[in-house]
Amino acid sequence: MTPVPAVAPSAPPRPSGARRPSRLAEKVTHYLHAGFSARAHGRQEIPPALGDARWTPELILATWHMAETGRVPESGLEHRIGRSGGGFDRLDFAFLPEPRRLPATAAVDTSIPLNRRDAGDGAPAAPAISIPLPIYGGGMSYGSVSESVMIARAMAAERWRTFVSTGEGGYPAGLEPYKDHVITQVATGLFGVEERTIQYAPIIELKYAQGAKPGLGGHLLGEKSTTEVARMRGSVPWVSLFSPFPFHSVYSVEDHRKHVDWIKTVNPRALIAVKVSTPADVDMVAVGSYYAGAHILHLDGSYGGTGAAPEIAKKNIAMPIELAVPKVHKHLVKEGIRERVTLMASGGIRTAWDVAKAIALGADGAVLATTELVAMGCTRCSNCERGRGCTFGLTTTDPELQQWVRPEWGAARLDNLYTAMQAELRHILRGLGLAGVRELRGRTDLLRYRPEAAGSPATDPPAAPREAP
Repeated sequence: MTPVPAVAPSAPPRPSGARRPSRLAEKVTHYLHAGFSARAHGRQEIPPALGDARWTPELILATWHMAETGRVPESGLEHRIGRSGGGFDRLDFAFLPEPRRLPATAAVDTSIPLNRRDAGDGAPAAPAISIPLPIYGGGMSYGSVSESVMIARAMAAERWRTFVSTGEGGYPAGLEPYKDHVITQVATGLFGVEERTIQYAPIIELKYAQGAKPGLGGHLLGEKSTTEVARMRGSVPWVSLFSPFPFHSVYSVEDHRKHVDWIKTVNPRALIAVKVSTPADVDMVAVGSYYAGAHILHLDGSYGGTGAAPEIAKKNIAMPIELAVPKVHKHLVKEGIRERVTLMASGGIRTAWDVAKAIALGADGAVLATTELVAMGCTRCSNCERGRGCTFGLTTTDPELQQWVRPEWGAARLDNLYTAMQAELRHILRGLGLAGVRELRGRTDLLRYRPEAAGSPATDPPAAPREAP
């Protein structure tokens, strides 16, 4: 795909309750966008408080650069890894010697199927759905982010023929024009769940747990539960909302199957995705979900979530995704069902390199959410839980601050980001001598550990130059 301009030619529906941008909003957005561009291209200094060890300042600026240009930065910005000293930052690829790499002109397939089941294995008939990039958008609910952000993500998903999840806050009217690319999430609090939105969706996601806060359930603090958010969630304004950790009607695989049957009764053509966190027995959970009727197993590891997730939960409860994926992959192979289910990974996956590493560990693809926020200007300040905490208009429900993000502008940046990520993914695959991303799945032999010193550079196959977008 080619990069698109900062303002897309067609205007999306205006978010419900949104006001026409004021002159102040016009001025603020102009300077915000100019600042993103200037810093991404090195024309301004890096702010001293930008980022953290996982999302380093350079990684944020590189993401802004890709979102603006549709290309990987060539200025030397580190766009592949952070400086956490662990996880994906410790993994690298063992690229082939130069003569064995694929040429830059070689075609590389980045598509994956989402439905690997057929009616013969007991699952109801469902359509064969494939996505051209092994990525779709993770759930960020209405209330946790603004409706403008949700619309921007849906617009980008439509352009890329992929999907984005609603999260557990309901289905704003602004998403309806893009319903063929929107995943309806049914979570433990059942906030905003309606029969019509289940019928809209090509994929229904049953969220049992979230990797950033397993055992805690979701929570939306009162500052963000505005009148419109509360109406969508069937609550009252300015009251904190907490969803329970489990579905209190599910305590066995048989109960799980009843939930799947309920969804399939309402929408027989939908694929079923099951989102779980990564406990010690996540491999058994995955097998149970398959036998309950899931088409997609979504593993959500620690380090995911926005700044609203408690640090103590992110760092101490769930298994890191780079440990959970191979554990589940190997168990599914052992059970003889690996080729019948699609395994998607999330939780701390930031870049095309992280996506490729997750696939090499055994996933089919990845689910991204924070990366999309960073592309639209997130600086990782971790004020997401506050009503007016996000000064960039992303994770806010404040009517004024929401004006800082125009859906068409956000969609254009996400389109460019995924253009750059697809080119980078092909670049990696060529360096490994692979003609398609499906050939990478489970190839742990192509991974190696980087030196332990944080900040040591990742390898790059220089003999396989990136093609022009």
